[in-house]
Amino acid sequence: MMRRPIRYVTILIAVAVAGVSAYAATFNAEQRNEIGSIVREYMLNNPELLREVLQELEKKEAAEDGAKLKVAIKDNADQIFRSSLDLVAGNPNGNVTMVEFFDYNCGYCKRAMPDVMRMVEEDGDLKLVMKEFPILGPGSLAAAKAALASKKQGKYLDFHLAMLGHEGHLEADTVMDVAKSVGLDIERLKADMASEDVGNILEANMELAQKLGIQGTPAFVVDETLIPGAIGYEGLSASVRQVRDQGGCKVC
Repeated sequence: MMRRPIRYVTILIAVAVAGVSAYAATFNAEQRNEIGSIVREYMLNNPELLREVLQELEKKEAAEDGAKLKVAIKDNADQIFRSSLDLVAGNPNGNVTMVEFFDYNCGYCKRAMPDVMRMVEEDGDLKLVMKEFPILGPGSLAAAKAALASKKQGKYLDFHLAMLGHEGHLEADTVMDVAKSVGLDIERLKADMASEDVGNILEANMELAQKLGIQGTPAFVVDETLIPGAIGYEGLSASVRQVRDQGGCKVC
């Protein structure tokens, strides 16, 4: 948490040095020393000024980051909201789309799952797009590949919910145990896991997450807004409601 302010202080010093350097030729040595003393004394007597400057810099950076994110979402809207490769739950023709990036070994994703499914069940105009984003090791990758492969047997959603509901860490062998429990043909599943299509989907999701700056799970995209973390049912509902209150989807 301390690195950000330190970086800003470094920027302030650099700006100050640059400003002094720009006018250095117009002052003699005595004048430059006097100016330095005045600035130093003023900053020591008014240290709250640094805090104000840092706050303004943070606001400016946040605004710039938000603007860049909106552009990234708009530029990649088809892949985010309308990819034919993703599983869609809820109303495929819903007037608002909510996208979730998740990892089956993510505790927060497991915690968010009941809230996400409640959204689907209670909001008849919500389209849910689920994007496999296995970032927590080999077990997560095995689970994601198996989930994508299960689509060919028509059991993706059942398998998805079973793995998110599994207690404990998922590894390759436990993924197969869960697959058996939902009635999947294991030999067929293993063969489909090795398909080029599965690898392409995961690669595309990883690239998309990088473009959006997503580094953790769960992460939700609701129209132009990226929501990191498990914010609960009320938070997700409010995000969807805000889109509708503001006239509907701009890019979703």
